[in-house]
Amino acid sequence: MSFAELRTKIGYQGLLLGGVALFTSAALAIASHSTETDIRAAEAADLKQSLTQVLTGEYDNDLIKDTVTLPGLDGEVKVYRARHAGKVEAVVYRVVGHGYAGAIVCVMGVSREGKVLGVRIVSHKETPGLGDKIEPAKDKWIHSFEGKWLGDPPADKWLVKKDGGVFDQFAGATITPRAVVKAVKQGMDFFAENKVSLLDEAAAQGAKP
Repeated sequence: MSFAELRTKIGYQGLLLGGVALFTSAALAIASHSTETDIRAAEAADLKQSLTQVLTGEYDNDLIKDTVTLPGLDGEVKVYRARHAGKVEAVVYRVVGHGYAGAIVCVMGVSREGKVLGVRIVSHKETPGLGDKIEPAKDKWIHSFEGKWLGDPPADKWLVKKDGGVFDQFAGATITPRAVVKAVKQGMDFFAENKVSLLDEAAAQGAKP
C-alpha cells in the first residue's frame, strides 16, 4: 500500500489527529512547568512587598516562611511573623471589611506591644472618587491607624466620628471607612485574644531552663 493510499484510510486520520493532540499537550505541559517557578517567585515577591508595607523596624527572618494559622471571626487567619534575633517583634495578617460595593481586604501589621504599625488595602470595589480614598495613593486617611491600640482610642471609640468614634469619615461615603475601621478593630481583638500564639511566647517559655 502506497503512502497516498494510507492517507485515505480512517485509521490514519485518527492517528494523525491523536499525534497532533499529544504533541500539543506535551508542549503546553512543558511551557506550564517552565513558567510555574517564575510565577511562584513573582507571587512571593508581591506578597513580601505587601507585608513590608505595614511593618517598621528591622527583621532577620523570612516572613513568608514564618507563619502560624489560627481560627478567626470569618475563618482561618494566616499570620506572618517578623522576628529579630529569634524574638517575634511584629505580626502581619489580613482582615476583611464589608463596604458599599463588596469585600474590602486589608493587610495590617501589629507590633508585639499591640500597636498598629500600618494598614493597607489589598483589594476593594468601592466607588472611584469617594470610597477609594482608603487607598494611600488617593488620601492619607489609611495612615490614621498607625500607632493606635485598644487603649488609644478606647475600645468603644473604634468608630468613625459620625458614630461617636475618633476616625474621620468621607463626605458622601461613610460606609467605606466605617467598614475599614470595623475590620481593623476586629484585627486588634484578634491580636489580643491570640497574643501568646502570635508572638510564639509559649515556645519561648518552654525553652527557658
